[in-house]
Amino acid sequence: MPQVLEFSDVVVRRNGRNIVDDLTWTVDDDQRWVILGPNGAGKTTLLLLADTLIHPTSGDVTILGERLGRTDVFELRPRIGFASSAMAKRLPPEETVLNVVLTAAYSVLGRWNEDYEDIDERRALRVLAEWRLESLADRTFGTLSDGEQKRVQIARAVMTDPELLLLDEPTASLDLGAREELLALLGGYAQAPTTPAMVMVTHHVEEIPVGFTHVLLLRDGGVVAAGPIAEALTAENLTETFGLPITLSEQDGRFAARARS
Repeated sequence: MPQVLEFSDVVVRRNGRNIVDDLTWTVDDDQRWVILGPNGAGKTTLLLLADTLIHPTSGDVTILGERLGRTDVFELRPRIGFASSAMAKRLPPEETVLNVVLTAAYSVLGRWNEDYEDIDERRALRVLAEWRLESLADRTFGTLSDGEQKRVQIARAVMTDPELLLLDEPTASLDLGAREELLALLGGYAQAPTTPAMVMVTHHVEEIPVGFTHVLLLRDGGVVAAGPIAEALTAENLTETFGLPITLSEQDGRFAARARS
């Protein structure tokens, strides 16, 4: 399968510390990866590299066949969908949900003087329906619950049919009901044959949606384990990743972990 991401001996250094340390990793176009690790492990930094928002200190990052540092990132970014809490803070709270999603067509964060075609609006409405947001189309973004805002961010990210979808902690801060609703939607999306490659950062194995295929475990900017979930997501690897004894269980494609007593 064609590779959509390739990291080769990548180092990201800040203030004399390697946030990412000599990391090599590839993502194929039919894979759905989850990145797990403790705070400060380098998870979000990998997403920022993959979204062309930062460059490595050394090593090579290739995204959708384009070498970072040797390509026009402004032409590359529209091919990548990215949803994060940081992005939510930049979205105008007074903008309607429909416009939040629709403006992704021009890669802008608020409706201004752009001219949208009927096909753009039909596409936005279809995406809203897919993420159970059609009833909220005329609501303003700032009035939504955390769970609703998370789904709007993802709907915006998939609006342009990206070739790579990046999700930074999409279920963080959600209550149980909102989390399970979003995980069910993500699981269904991940298993659809037309879905692009996906990379999702989370802190908890309980938040891995059904349908995700691979896991990357990070500690101190380096790889503890990487590969198919059935092989790489083990109690032993989680113990090494988080630095305390962990037990792991699985039921119906969902996982649970706890400290071993």
